[in-house]
Amino acid sequence: YEAATTLVSLSSNPVAVKAAAVCLINLIVDEPDNNIKVIVLERLEDLHLNNQGMFNDLAMDLLRVLSSPDLEVRRKALHMAMDMTHQGNVQEVVQALKKELTKSQEQGYEQTNEYRHLLIRTIHSCAVRFSEAALDVVHALLDSVDDFNTSSAVDVINFVREVVEKFPALREDILQRLLTTFTELRSGQVLRGALWILGEYATDLVTIDATWSTLREAVGEIPMVAAEQRLLEEAEAENGEANSSVEGTTTASTAARRVLPDGTYATESSLTAAPASGTRSDHKGLLKNRPCIRTLLLKGDFFVATALANTLVKLMVHYAKVATDTGLINSRRAEAMLIMTSMVRLGHSSYVTNPIDEDSRDRILTCLRMLESGSQAEPQSAEDPVASEDFVNECRVAFTRLLAEDDRAQASRAAETPTSMVQPDELIGFSQLTSKADVGVTDSYEVDVLRATGDAVRTDTVSKLGTIVQLTGFSDPVYAEAYVNINQYDIALDVLVVNQTSDTMRNLTVEFTTLGDLKLVEKPTEHNLAPHAFYSLQAHIKVSSTETGVIFGTVYYDGPGASESNCVMLNDVHVDIMEYIKPATCDESRFREMWTEFEWENKVSVSTQITDLRTFLNHILKLTNMSCLTPENALSGDCGFISANLYARSIFGEDALANLSIEQHKEGPIAGHIRIRSKTQGIALNLGDKISLGQKSVTVN
Repeated sequence: YEAATTLVSLSSNPVAVKAAAVCLINLIVDEPDNNIKVIVLERLEDLHLNNQGMFNDLAMDLLRVLSSPDLEVRRKALHMAMDMTHQGNVQEVVQALKKELTKSQEQGYEQTNEYRHLLIRTIHSCAVRFSEAALDVVHALLDSVDDFNTSSAVDVINFVREVVEKFPALREDILQRLLTTFTELRSGQVLRGALWILGEYATDLVTIDATWSTLREAVGEIPMVAAEQRLLEEAEAENGEANSSVEGTTTASTAARRVLPDGTYATESSLTAAPASGTRSDHKGLLKNRPCIRTLLLKGDFFVATALANTLVKLMVHYAKVATDTGLINSRRAEAMLIMTSMVRLGHSSYVTNPIDEDSRDRILTCLRMLESGSQAEPQSAEDPVASEDFVNECRVAFTRLLAEDDRAQASRAAETPTSMVQPDELIGFSQLTSKADVGVTDSYEVDVLRATGDAVRTDTVSKLGTIVQLTGFSDPVYAEAYVNINQYDIALDVLVVNQTSDTMRNLTVEFTTLGDLKLVEKPTEHNLAPHAFYSLQAHIKVSSTETGVIFGTVYYDGPGASESNCVMLNDVHVDIMEYIKPATCDESRFREMWTEFEWENKVSVSTQITDLRTFLNHILKLTNMSCLTPENALSGDCGFISANLYARSIFGEDALANLSIEQHKEGPIAGHIRIRSKTQGIALNLGDKISLGQKSVTVN
């Protein structure tokens, strides 16, 4: 590591810089310590940012880091590999990612679901950036979508939806592959996404016919209630002889020992009646033979029924525009109305696990009225503006706006990323002519030289004086103070010890103990301290998680006498959790998934003197080092309340979520609460304490 860093500081030759990068990658792959992996990855990322385009051939080498079991190491490696991906190596990168995705299904990785989600998102970004790889990626993911869990399959469907919208030339092939795998889908959320895609983009006659046949196969026989009744009767007939007991019940005998009033024992028997198999209460045993949509309906998932009703209406609108046979149009419309009516009747029958809810029922009936009103007009006419606008155009426009908003957000984040590009009219800096105040415009070698010679300019905010902690009092025989330098994964304590007595302190040693996920690397050595003399020592502490730690200390020394031993207790040193939490971003679906998954929650009531909602939100963001995931347009306006989602990630890969819900009545104080969730208890509690203290210490301008 030192050799690679020194080589980069001594030479900016592309061959030398690339050799240093290869050395760092090999170090990441071979080093077993995850903290060292992350540190070297960050150094490699800085090197990549300062030498844009020089490491594009190292993307495949960097993907070897995915063999590490740590999720944060994998995330950093994938993020950097995407920056190194270009037209020449995108196919190799995608193939490597697909192999890694297959491997994650076959082997039991730690945090498998999160890693699979990360791989799918990375493949997604590759396909969106490079259209030549999109079709192969979509086919590969759709072929194995039934092997994924629900969250990963939803990521695949969302990815397919975006590709279909952004690349019209690939729509026909993607829709055909989606229709091939449609009947294998088993998740309601995935089926809803697939139904939306088919309803929006199946616009030509051939695709509509294929979609209609696939949906009829997924729904099964209609009318549904009559079909289920017939299947149930057939099952009862097959099992009737085997279960021919009195009134269709079977009895089971159980015996138990009881104590009588006189103290003797007796045996008590009981008979339990159980319904025979094949009745409606055992109807769920037949679900394994049902099509995918019919199975979900029988389980009570009628949200899928509303998605199917919307898709049928969209297909009929498209079909009426391209078909010429009026009789066939009316026949297909009647079939769609029969499917909707059957779903409503099935929802009120005894064959479903949960009855249909009112919202789903109203939505299906609305779609039914749309088809009914369309049948009263000419099929090819546009006399039904609601169907053509609300069920077709408006949905597509809303999705297009959503994608445009995401593209703008990515473009803004890319614009904030520093680049090494130099404008044609930019000044050339010569080290001999550069002032001390312009250290920031020089390269890393010049900065190192200025630091080594002591000529670097320090500001008050980064001065050591701001981080010095007094460990003992001025009246103690030993005065001690420490400069606390927190460098991500390590804490360095530079301790100054002063002998304030007129006697020599023999065998003086400073011992530290830690509370929390802190570990003392080495123990300071003993030292003899002359009267009124001083000396400095260093202690290094390793940090392994994002929790507020406490460092305790004691000074031991021997006095002039042979048996005289003394000790001085040191003040506690608290390590702030904010040193390890950094703002981060994630999509809404991932935020909701983590919110449901995380078990530790801390609810903090709002009590502040701030009278403006946006000012309070900005204050919380600055206080907690979190980023706001809620779009700016959702926070704009003056409505008297704000609900926002906040997100941050620690340098150890731990996620911190927060939801802020506040309101203000006229000119009164702000009321509400902030809910914090995380996977570990320490982050939730410490962030809550930080917010509580920050609310009380704020002053109103």
